[in-house]
Amino acid sequence: MPAADTRRVRIPAPPEGGAAVPPPRREPEVVLPSAPPAAAVAAPVATAPAEPIAPTAPAAGVQRVVIPAPGSAPASGPAVVVAERPATAAARQASATPAPASPTTAEGWRRFLPSRRVVLAVVVALALFVGGTFLYGYSKFNSIERVDLTSVLASGNGTNYLIVGSDTRDGVDPDDPNAGAILGDNSVGGPERSDTILILRVDGQGARTLSVPRDLFVTISETGQRSRINSAFNGGPSRLISTLRDQLGLPIHHYLEVDFVSFAGLVDALGGIQIDFPHPAIDTHSGLDVTGAGVQTLDGTQALAYVRSRYYTEIIDGREVLEGTGDLGRVVRQQQFLSAVMDAIGEEKNPFSLMKIADVLAGGMRIDDDLGFLEALNLLRRMRGFDPAPNSLPTTPFRTGAGADVLRLVPAEADPILRDFGSSGATVG
Repeated sequence: MPAADTRRVRIPAPPEGGAAVPPPRREPEVVLPSAPPAAAVAAPVATAPAEPIAPTAPAAGVQRVVIPAPGSAPASGPAVVVAERPATAAARQASATPAPASPTTAEGWRRFLPSRRVVLAVVVALALFVGGTFLYGYSKFNSIERVDLTSVLASGNGTNYLIVGSDTRDGVDPDDPNAGAILGDNSVGGPERSDTILILRVDGQGARTLSVPRDLFVTISETGQRSRINSAFNGGPSRLISTLRDQLGLPIHHYLEVDFVSFAGLVDALGGIQIDFPHPAIDTHSGLDVTGAGVQTLDGTQALAYVRSRYYTEIIDGREVLEGTGDLGRVVRQQQFLSAVMDAIGEEKNPFSLMKIADVLAGGMRIDDDLGFLEALNLLRRMRGFDPAPNSLPTTPFRTGAGADVLRLVPAEADPILRDFGSSGATVG
């Protein structure tokens, strides 16, 4: 005996020789979730249409529509398909409305991205800042004093920059607290001499420097006099360049001169430079006074005293020990200093600090007429991480007939070094 049927339609057999009669169309019966289960399955089996169950008040939630099985369904089992739908119009609308996108989706993240206007404004601002900085540097570069040296400058492979540190005291206030280190034993308005002569070579092999001792005994071009090479600077940079060419065979392609006042200001604009001292050091002639060993940060005044020191004295175990190398030791310190300055400039990223450096240099430099702005920028770019191979000219001490202590070149040892800087060989003896 089959269990109580949920809803079965029994189709009578057709009369003999007749066709089967399809069951009459029935209206779907709505069964509310709150109705007892028996109400949904106790309808009598009949061939006539079943009476529809009167709908009750709609309940909250979901209604079920019970669809009778088609006539071809087997009589032994229920053939009921149940479809669920929202009970109310509000529920239907709610089910049709898609759920809001999660903030983790691409659409959600897009709300947090800056608008195109903001991005465009930032790009324009950066472009204006970079362009303004470039124009500022260009204007400062054009304000640097120029020297017409076309007649003595060379051309060819590689570039030799002659870097001269002038010991002119013009513009130094004798009452300035730092005047002692800057003036030394000379006075304001004294003769202008070249205190530092350095050749910076830049070519396909990299960068390297050659220090020329200021006490090197040579024949001064244009005058024919025998004297220290730094005295050639009394006749101006053109005479110094000619002397380097005639006596050492060195071609000079560009000229850069920095006076002592700008020298100290440049170091201060960089926030100081770091030099490694094996021992505390002093020099009462230049004003050097370094009280500690190891890496020390020197301000402009002390950096100047370090570069000019010719009586470099170390404090070792409480005793003052004179280095005794004089001008040769000073050459080594100059190369160490140049490396520290170039490295500091190359690592400087703050545009305002770079502007300050440009201000200082523009006020105390002289350059040749042929040095262009873009070439100067390219030189600064190449000097980042500057660690040039230092070179010094082999010399021997010599006392002149007048009793002056000078240095004489050793040509056989100096020529290989000079050739690395584009020289054809020295002629000085």
